[in-house]
Amino acid sequence: MKKVYVIGHRNPDTDSICSAIAYANLKNQVEGNGYEAYRAGNINGETRYVLDTFGIKDPKYVSDVRPRLTDVNLNPVKGAKPTDSLKAAREMMQTEKIVSLPVLDGKKMIGLVSISDVLKADMDVYDNEILAKSKTPYKNVVETLDGTLQTGDIEGYITEGKLTVSAASVDTMEEFVTAKDTVIVANREDAQIGAIQTGVQCIVVCMGTEVSDKVLELAKENDCRIITTPYDTFTASRLICQAMPVSYIMATDTIVSFNETDYIDDVKEEMTKKRFRYFPVLNSDNEFVGFISRRRILEFSKKQLILVDHNEVSQAVEGLEECEIMEIIDHHRIGSVETVSPVYFRNQPVGCTGTIIAQMYREQGVEITKEMAGLMCSAILSDTLMFRSPTCTLVDEQIARELAAIAGIDVEEHAKAMFRAGSDLSGKTPNEIFYMDYKKFNADTINFGVGQITSMDQGELDDIKAPILEYMDSVKEEQGLDYVFFMLTNILEETTHLLICGPDAEGVIERGFDVTPEDKIAVLPGVMSRKKQMIPNLLNAFQQ
Repeated sequence: MKKVYVIGHRNPDTDSICSAIAYANLKNQVEGNGYEAYRAGNINGETRYVLDTFGIKDPKYVSDVRPRLTDVNLNPVKGAKPTDSLKAAREMMQTEKIVSLPVLDGKKMIGLVSISDVLKADMDVYDNEILAKSKTPYKNVVETLDGTLQTGDIEGYITEGKLTVSAASVDTMEEFVTAKDTVIVANREDAQIGAIQTGVQCIVVCMGTEVSDKVLELAKENDCRIITTPYDTFTASRLICQAMPVSYIMATDTIVSFNETDYIDDVKEEMTKKRFRYFPVLNSDNEFVGFISRRRILEFSKKQLILVDHNEVSQAVEGLEECEIMEIIDHHRIGSVETVSPVYFRNQPVGCTGTIIAQMYREQGVEITKEMAGLMCSAILSDTLMFRSPTCTLVDEQIARELAAIAGIDVEEHAKAMFRAGSDLSGKTPNEIFYMDYKKFNADTINFGVGQITSMDQGELDDIKAPILEYMDSVKEEQGLDYVFFMLTNILEETTHLLICGPDAEGVIERGFDVTPEDKIAVLPGVMSRKKQMIPNLLNAFQQ
């Protein structure tokens, strides 16, 4: 089945990562493989602790889900070596049922040859020095003529002389044959000897003629190769030019290629400007990975996504609009995501998406493993701040404790270890701290962002106030926001110190929380939840 991305919001927290993994696992158990968890940002310290504790690999990172060529089934083609003959190239194209062939040096594409190039070269040969000019390998001559090398080095190249078909008498041969030529002869031994004595570098003996020991010995003495072929002189003369290497006729400057990371929309636009049927696709190392055709682009279907722990475009991975949303599993307010067709949308007023997914395991009759239980329990403990957040419900706590029993962990000890890992800010820059848990929102025409970090150490939170406040100004300008807020939440004291940035931000906080900020900091006792306390109060303040 087609791959379905199960993905949380940008700047993912523990719930976003763990719920994506747990839900992808559930879907695979129920519907078969094809669902894969992804993440839309870096993994924070708290989530890292959780994944390591339960031995779970990181979900793959994706910054943009707009369809790229990597999402299309390319036509993999073996390709030709620069020294491969025109005949070999033509046969490859016939076998692969394609009209173009990449010429590869190792894995790197150095040229492109088409069936029309091969046919033109075969029909347009009026230059009897073409084998020398193209530096044709003797190996190609043997293979093209279905021949056998009777004497001489097969690894050499034709670099001098012309191609001659000798049907004349030995007496008149000198008029047409000169030293270093390649000569096609029939079954006449005198013609073979005469050519060797003239100093030719290669003789092609036709009609399966057995070459005498006398001729072979003379050829060895004069450093002349002898190739025998079952074809007659006419057929051999027609075929031999197909021994030329493809490097001689390949295109190098007119190639239109794409990178496998190119967006499909950009590829479509470029394709309309060209009349080629197939286009080579390269990777970042300039290595050939396959061909893409117009038909395959037109037949491509959109990526399929399941969103967990969010339902707003501003929080979703880039490129969401160009994908097909299959499901949404969330516990936040219903935001701005639009879908083309009806989807399964499960939204419950609980403290964590992990709670909802644990319920879905039970509803589907799927056993919850120790690892999945550990992930979902950790998500609940993280989102509810160990049941201290006002978003926490009795259902959250009940399910978390049941999951903890399956996972074999102590709720309180595990939660404290998680929070310690997540609040370790040593060595982190303001940028890294700010984006550990940050989301953007809008209220009519007002755009704002709210970040949050939790800790059990107030001193650690106090230390980062000044650098984060300074950094918030640049975030506001770079993202074109009206306001930026950052919550420094002390889990043990159940208090948030709110850093504020924006025109009349003080007035917004006064209207929303009935608190007067000092030096761009507001102390909000009892405020711990961005979703249930911070965002609703800010929205009310903006509307006043």
